[in-house]
Amino acid sequence: MSIFVNEKTRVVVQGITGDFGGRHAKLSLDYGTQVVAGVTPGKGGQVFEHGGKKVPIFNTVADAKRETGATVSAIFVPPPFAADAILECVDADLDLAVAITEGIPVKDMIRAKRAMEGRRTRLIGPNCPGIVTPGTGDKSHGGCRIGIAPGYIHKRGSVGVVSRSGTLTYEAVWQLTSKGHGQSTCVGIGGDPVNGTSHLDVIKLFNEDPETEAIILIGEIGGSAEVEAARWIKANCKKPVAGFIAGATAPAGRRMGHAGAVIGGADDTADAKIRIFRECGIEVAQTPSDMADALLRVWKKR
Repeated sequence: MSIFVNEKTRVVVQGITGDFGGRHAKLSLDYGTQVVAGVTPGKGGQVFEHGGKKVPIFNTVADAKRETGATVSAIFVPPPFAADAILECVDADLDLAVAITEGIPVKDMIRAKRAMEGRRTRLIGPNCPGIVTPGTGDKSHGGCRIGIAPGYIHKRGSVGVVSRSGTLTYEAVWQLTSKGHGQSTCVGIGGDPVNGTSHLDVIKLFNEDPETEAIILIGEIGGSAEVEAARWIKANCKKPVAGFIAGATAPAGRRMGHAGAVIGGADDTADAKIRIFRECGIEVAQTPSDMADALLRVWKKR
């Protein structure tokens, strides 16, 4: 099993005719992902070709779903139009929208999230690296790569990874793979202040997934999402969890990288989150290079 996506997931790429979207659509096809459609308004009827595969392009997500059975979208649409691209997924009743786009105006995301309330579609992102369910590499179990994560660093296994940071996601994955421990699913939820899926949402699914035996949770300063997840883990999760909080040297009140990485309260600091992690039984990595080792330390104790 995996969470959110697997080798059978049928993916539509919004913005497939753009340079960025097209480049990553090709990498996903190379990884074995079933990219079955592209969407670019006004370019319906064209074909996206790569590696002998022909992906039809449609004017709307609804058309792509109807013709190809796509259930998940990867969104590479420019910021001024990205919130509407998300809402197009909602209107088409897709299972999942993965918004890679960075720089979507906050007011647009507030509007989109309100419109998504009570609807079927789950949002991952925006401003995220996406999601990867690794394959086995021997074609017996294909993988699914949606977004911008480098596929080659992943290995099929039993560690779930959830992170606000794209680069720290890759770092954790590569450490695990280098030490012989594969991943069940890797989810980059993005660092924007208004996003879709939270740390807690993903942790709950990892806790229920029989294939996921251990979890790495990567957070940063700003907001309370990591604290909420940690307290839920203490009360409910029986699987070993290691965590890392980025931003220990960030000055209070200053935006650091991600739009959501702003210290606004006493529990928003790295020190506070690290303290709460430890109180909740989460093994804390002191540096980014220690994430896999931190998980292995707590895993061996179980």
